[in-house]
Amino acid sequence: MNAPWKPAGAGTREPFVAYVCDDTTVEAMRPIVAELGWSVEKVHKGGLRNAIQTLSVSASPHILFVDLAESGDPLNDINGLAEVCEPGTVVIAAGQVNDVRLYRDLVASGIQDYLLKPLHPDVMREAFTQAQAMLNAPKLVDASVERPHASIAVIGTRGGVGASTVATSLAWLLSSKENRTTALLDLDVHFGTGALALDLEPGRGLTDAIENPSRIDGLFIERAMVKASEKLAVLSAEAPINSPMLTDGAAFYQLQEEMRGAFECTVIDLPRNMLVQHPSLVSDVQLAVLVTELTLAAARDTIRILSWMKSNAPNTVVQVVVNRQQTAASQLEISRKDFENSIERKVDYTVPYDQKLAAQAAKLGKPLAEAGKNSKTVAPLVELSTFLAGAAETTAADDNKKPKSGSLASKFDFKALLGRRDKK
Repeated sequence: MNAPWKPAGAGTREPFVAYVCDDTTVEAMRPIVAELGWSVEKVHKGGLRNAIQTLSVSASPHILFVDLAESGDPLNDINGLAEVCEPGTVVIAAGQVNDVRLYRDLVASGIQDYLLKPLHPDVMREAFTQAQAMLNAPKLVDASVERPHASIAVIGTRGGVGASTVATSLAWLLSSKENRTTALLDLDVHFGTGALALDLEPGRGLTDAIENPSRIDGLFIERAMVKASEKLAVLSAEAPINSPMLTDGAAFYQLQEEMRGAFECTVIDLPRNMLVQHPSLVSDVQLAVLVTELTLAAARDTIRILSWMKSNAPNTVVQVVVNRQQTAASQLEISRKDFENSIERKVDYTVPYDQKLAAQAAKLGKPLAEAGKNSKTVAPLVELSTFLAGAAETTAADDNKKPKSGSLASKFDFKALLGRRDKK
């Protein structure tokens, strides 16, 4: 879509401009603006409506702050702002609506951050500092085109089917065999085994992120994640079981966003209860691995989760993996054929059960795929990891072919700015 006409002489871009709705916000913002070396005269009254009118006939600033407090439809109005802004503008929005879905939609549309009013000086200072860092950081556009990010969720249909074992092995295979920088995000906050399977201490990174979502940025990711190898890092937790972690899901979504900019692959060990509590977690997941077993209960829950995925994540490519498959027919609760008839689709991969290999991997503190590199049990996981890496590139290519609307993502060049950390 063509940018609106702008008069001659409008090409000089200010470092910072703000459009706010009330005097309280003006007075709170001006000291922070002055502290950062910007002109306090660039903090204007009028909110988003004034921003759109002004920027339609003048150059966009490098950093733009807009107040959505008077907006009846924030998401639609933000997309309208995209029509009058120049590429490369970093946008920070603020409002009074405390809703994780609105936050997710606004960030997905391309803004850098959404702050909740009334604004605290430390929150503003951190948001503006991060915006400056984004402008000054190297842009990894070419690398992201060549190696599109692969976002993979691993979900167990039942407890004990080995979803965490599969997730850890896939993360290791993607980093070692596919040679991709990979993040393993274990969202079982109290009982996760992602770090344990890699013989690592989980640290407090995940719990800190849940307790303080505003802290999550590229630097936080770099410090919080525990490195398992040069190309594999894990974010896990062992939160006290007498301390429930109350969250609206904003931290999980922000973690995924930051990992998308810092790594080439993200493997999310996603407990099935998270689908109920935070359905938005899979909204941007390209690929899902549904780990199950040949039992009646697993067949029932496979049907339910496949149906849920079809309704809530229709664009996600789902692979069904039967794990710990017994070799003797007498040991099976139901046959593979009956299982496939029940779920009305084929099983994509089967992983044979190898009790000795599982015990050896646990003793060595290694993923199953690393402990049994040449075993028949690991072969299907190797094949699956290769498929996932290739499917991510295909999905990204298909997305690039879709026509782009006048959204912030295209106008503000947000996705290019997001990939702001050098990949090692």
